[in-house]
Amino acid sequence: MKTIEIRDISKKFGEHVVLNHITVRFQEGSIYGIVGRNGSGKTVLLECICGLIHQDEGTIIVNGKEIGKKVDMADNIGVIIETPGFLPNYSGFRNLQFLMGVNKKVNSSMISAAMKMVGLNPHEKKKVGKYSLGMKQRLGIAQAIMENPDILILDEPLNGLDSAGVDEIRKILLDMKKQGKTILLASHNNEDIQVLCDKVYKMEDGKLVEQNK
Repeated sequence: MKTIEIRDISKKFGEHVVLNHITVRFQEGSIYGIVGRNGSGKTVLLECICGLIHQDEGTIIVNGKEIGKKVDMADNIGVIIETPGFLPNYSGFRNLQFLMGVNKKVNSSMISAAMKMVGLNPHEKKKVGKYSLGMKQRLGIAQAIMENPDILILDEPLNGLDSAGVDEIRKILLDMKKQGKTILLASHNNEDIQVLCDKVYKMEDGKLVEQNK
């Protein structure tokens, strides 16, 4: 089961209502676009789904488990939320080793495969602090996919990539959709949304409203 079910969730910061009684279901094998202006609540919604922050009301069920009740954070998901943070004095490969090692035994072959998939050389010794913005974004995508998750939660994953890089990552995401993954994609880029997404939702006034493509 690679689904996300959101039932009547709300979230406020002080008196500001960011999420206002949202109910939606995201099915496996599809890419869902989430659009909206800066500060509309897109990132907050993604953080709630991941379990990084908790909603004030309502229920979120990821892969059959209620977030915040049965599990604190969603498992078997790959996440990019805002700018990926890496240790600048280590190589890309070493950074991914650290991140994978947080939860489980490191699988170097999975890390190498993910880096190659996004166009990075796993044997490159260059420190991440010397990476371009596009290289850091590729490394962030490698981190999100390296453990072959069922669900991908991606907030502006194509930022900083040149046109060739955008095409490469789009192909990876479409291939992952064919494998039955559930993918949520927040983006300001209308072309990315049109090319990649099966359904598009707009976040406005705390509500999530389905849009016509």
